[in-house]
Amino acid sequence: MPRFTRAELESFRDAEVPDLLGPDLRLLFVGINPGLWTAATQTHFAHPVNRFYPALLRAGVIERPIDPAAGMTDDDRDYLRARGIGITNVVRRATAKASELTSAELREGGQRLVALVEQRRPRVVAVAGITAYRIAFGLPKAALGLQPEPLAGAGLWVVPNPSGLNAHETVETLAQAYAAPARAAGIL
Repeated sequence: MPRFTRAELESFRDAEVPDLLGPDLRLLFVGINPGLWTAATQTHFAHPVNRFYPALLRAGVIERPIDPAAGMTDDDRDYLRARGIGITNVVRRATAKASELTSAELREGGQRLVALVEQRRPRVVAVAGITAYRIAFGLPKAALGLQPEPLAGAGLWVVPNPSGLNAHETVETLAQAYAAPARAAGIL
């Protein structure tokens, strides 16, 4: 696993990470925005304390471990695409914390997400982060779980963010939350 100095990580501020999208997109996970470690490794949810991939494994969404901290391998990316799993973000630019994003950026990102879903047509979208979702879509009372309205024709779930900063969630609770949209997408 690489080690980055604070200055090295800071050099990735505002960088973008390409979406991970395949031809048979069934389940699109949506992060808030890339963190600096994610930008440095060009791999979604890559920070060593992020619980995204361990939760997917625990839930059975993936069947083999993925360790993205050093950067996901091409084989890992192909594996996710083959399972119909994609990853994008509400906001494309990297920051140290999601709290650095403006409401305007989140709303603009929500519009970009709608356009992406209209274009790529996943069965299910799972947005990882309730606060960002509420701001991006102007729904201040939205709750975690299946949303009452689809997103551009896709089933829409809001699931807990797997960041280590979201300390009250565990790999187990995240796995339970991620299994529901995976079942709806036909992956589980």
